Amino acid sequence: MKSNTCDLTKQGGGLSCILLEVEKSAVYNELNQKQTLQLRLLAEELVGMLPELLKNYEGRFWLESEAQEFRLHVALSAPEIDFAQHQNLLAVSTSGKNAAATGIMGKIRAAAESLLLYADSPDVAPTFIFANTDSPDMTFSTSAYYAYTWTLEQYKKQVQQEKSADAWDELEKSIVARLADDVLVGIKGKQVDIIVQKAFA
Repeated sequence: MKSNTCDLTKQGGGLSCILLEVEKSAVYNELNQKQTLQLRLLAEELVGMLPELLKNYEGRFWLESEAQEFRLHVALSAPEIDFAQHQNLLAVSTSGKNAAATGIMGKIRAAAESLLLYADSPDVAPTFIFANTDSPDMTFSTSAYYAYTWTLEQYKKQVQQEKSADAWDELEKSIVARLADDVLVGIKGKQVDIIVQKAFA
């Protein structure tokens, strides 16, 4: 099942639509109270992150569900932006602020911002560590092909390898890191997708 699409505007329009579609999908798929709460919490985390992105970009949201598996999709486009706006975004990107994004949702947002800037100017190297792939990310069940991806699962493995106590503490405190099966941020052409995946047993 695919939900209705919510248009997300620079003025913040469409955010309430996200929660409405999630609620409708939970009812349609007969989720119990705990499952509905978990899905809503993931949607609320997503909604909380989007206003910063929507200052410069517009996008769409929809939800897909199949056999108790849910995917919350946000597709952001990278339209032509004026020179001054481009320079401001580039300054933020190269200053290291994105790389030092705090919180898991902050890192997801910064990954999306980095890829959106890359989509507008391919000569600007993304400031995050991305997997370069010409095939689907097999750890994240999706039919889309992405030039670069960042996933929560990859990030968790990186934190484990680096044995960073602060980063691990950040993961343990994150609602999304605890509830989501995975989160993918990927670029395809001039579109950047953020996909939150949750499957209920």
